[in-house]
Amino acid sequence: MELLVFGHAGLPIVVFPTSQARFYEFEDRNMVGTIADKIDRGEIQLFCVDSVDSESWYNRGVGPDWRIARQVQYENYIIHEAIPFVRGENWNPQIATLGCSFGGYHALNFALRHPDIFTACLSMSGMFDMTFFLGGFYNNDVYMQTPTHYIPNQHDGWYFDRYRGNTYILATGVHDQCWASNEEMGRILRDKGIPCRLDVWGDNTGHDWPWWQQMMRAYL
Repeated sequence: MELLVFGHAGLPIVVFPTSQARFYEFEDRNMVGTIADKIDRGEIQLFCVDSVDSESWYNRGVGPDWRIARQVQYENYIIHEAIPFVRGENWNPQIATLGCSFGGYHALNFALRHPDIFTACLSMSGMFDMTFFLGGFYNNDVYMQTPTHYIPNQHDGWYFDRYRGNTYILATGVHDQCWASNEEMGRILRDKGIPCRLDVWGDNTGHDWPWWQQMMRAYL
């Protein structure tokens, strides 16, 4: 697994790429350049991780049980390998997640699954129920990787103690195909008393990089 680091100090942010994309996508799409001044000033440090979406959710060559198992393996990689690397580079007690589209799903899912590690999340144009990829297959791993399923049933005070102190931002647009998914996720979080900021951008905002650049600039 490869990753790229941009910056030398500040808030460490784990950046997840879009569907089946690679660790260099954020640089190629000028997302890094959009906030270069903040990176250069030591306000933000980006850790752009790789994905295995093509081996998990999108892998039609294997059964759904293997696809979700690969997602669980990816979670273990992020928590047990990538995060120790982040800590070795930056000892800021806060770590944020960030992603667009499919990366927005990963960003929120990791932040909600591990609120003791990730204290903030910016999900732009995310969709949060990926079960349709699995053709009806469902097991506990699917449940635990689907925030629209596990959050309504979350009652553990340990999680809520941390949720209440963390920051969760969902950003979408009036012409974004994931608007409804963000509204649903925002409602679920609010119903559970989890602080969540849901912003729906106007001005013809859609599901693409120019708007995500503007969003990232605004929130970071």
